[in-house]
Amino acid sequence: MNHDTIHNIIAILRDKVRGMVEPIVTEISKRRSDPFEILVSTVLSLRTKDEVTREASRRLLELGRTPEAILALAEEQIANLIYPVGFYKTKAKRLRQICQALLEKYGGKVPDDLDELLTLPGVGRKTANLVISLGYGQPGVCVDTHVHRISNRLGYVQTKTPEQTEMALREKLPVEYWIEYNDLLVTWGQNICRPISPFCSRCAIRPYCPQVGVVRHR
Repeated sequence: MNHDTIHNIIAILRDKVRGMVEPIVTEISKRRSDPFEILVSTVLSLRTKDEVTREASRRLLELGRTPEAILALAEEQIANLIYPVGFYKTKAKRLRQICQALLEKYGGKVPDDLDELLTLPGVGRKTANLVISLGYGQPGVCVDTHVHRISNRLGYVQTKTPEQTEMALREKLPVEYWIEYNDLLVTWGQNICRPISPFCSRCAIRPYCPQVGVVRHR
């Protein structure tokens, strides 16, 4: 796939995702672009449906918009507030650990450096890249299952894991698209390019897609 093709794909997706429901962390970032709130919401979103994350984030952030405020809550209280997100008890403990680390190492401020973010308890590359890109407006390549799947279906990368996909995209995806690439592909993946039996008949970028690995489609 050449550069002209990826330019065309991005242009089509920008147009077609209008009116579709955005990923929850993107929604939160547009409403209030606060790196700490984006960090908290992203932690809650892991292995959790967006509609559950939306309500859990709202409940928790009403009481805890700062590391100090969350640490003032008991672990059990946090768990009750974020239930039923996936692994809610583990995430309640992890959020307190993250807030403690932010206070001890960074004066309560979320770092704007990818490597520093990755030192926080339980923070992986997806979370760190989302904070960098949506919280600070810096180029970051966030790769979740949708981005990994669709990038490979398009034949744009040939990778086995999300981390490999991130590194491949850093090599070939124009930097101008780094921040929005995740939003576009997650939205497209949730609505059209589903994991199983994607809606290829309704896909606006089908002319550019070799459907790599697609066994069954609609």
